Amino acid sequence: MKDTPAHAASVTIVARPSGQIGDYIELTKPRLNFLVVATSAAGYYLGTPAAPHLVPMAQAVAGTALVAGGAAVLNQVYERDTDALMRRTRTRPLPDGRVGVNDARIFGLAIALGGLTLLAATANLTATILALVTLVTYLIVYTPMKRRSATATLVGAIPGALPPLIGWTAASGSVSAGGWVLFAIVFLWQIPHFMAIAWLYRDDYSKAGFPMLPVIEPDGVRTGRQALLYATCLVPVSLLPFLVGTSGAAYLWIALALGLALAALALRFAAHRTEAAARALFFGSIVYLPLIWVAMILDH
Repeated sequence: MKDTPAHAASVTIVARPSGQIGDYIELTKPRLNFLVVATSAAGYYLGTPAAPHLVPMAQAVAGTALVAGGAAVLNQVYERDTDALMRRTRTRPLPDGRVGVNDARIFGLAIALGGLTLLAATANLTATILALVTLVTYLIVYTPMKRRSATATLVGAIPGALPPLIGWTAASGSVSAGGWVLFAIVFLWQIPHFMAIAWLYRDDYSKAGFPMLPVIEPDGVRTGRQALLYATCLVPVSLLPFLVGTSGAAYLWIALALGLALAALALRFAAHRTEAAARALFFGSIVYLPLIWVAMILDH
């Protein structure tokens, strides 16, 4: 559930919905929430032994998305002062003064509570607890930790990887190996993805006082190593859906090819640490995730 820019160009242009309703929608980070919807829906589909029933699936996905949206709103309430310092976030509704702090706080709490209630009423207790863990980890652990430690990136990857596990658990009724594999894939994917973002926006993070790796170590050596390490680990982990019976042999070869391609982009970034290499890794990671989900689903 970490904030991802629309692109990595030198000038950030943010397309916003117009009007007060649009400002509240923007607070939920709809681009980021689309990832939550997609991964939780994929997790639900893959966790269902037979063809999934669309209404329960939609309810589980909606509940997960509401919790994620509420977390995004409350995160921006907490970070409104630092958001005002960064070029890519200073036009958000809170630092720009288009939505009041108390209104945003009430809105965030309401939709997060609504999501938890929907999951509890239509899915199961385990999925609801996982969604609550997502909310608590993101807001109480990750958000304040961002201001103190570069390790926050790893911590933030935990709630970011939980939506597919929530979907899997809502469908299957239990937290099993297949769900944990989906969690691991998204967890590992986030690190090279975010290291590229952190490198591209290191000046913004520095102005806001966030101790990201590219800020505390400007040469970028550890940033590149972290991106390469996790992208390399992702290659064998992405093959596990075949080994646990979630997907077939076609998926295995597609996942291997995609994983090696992403690792190659991470290697290039680690070796050169240029804007172009970071941008290529960023866009490569965006392409990687939907392709691997589609391959997994089609070969389920």
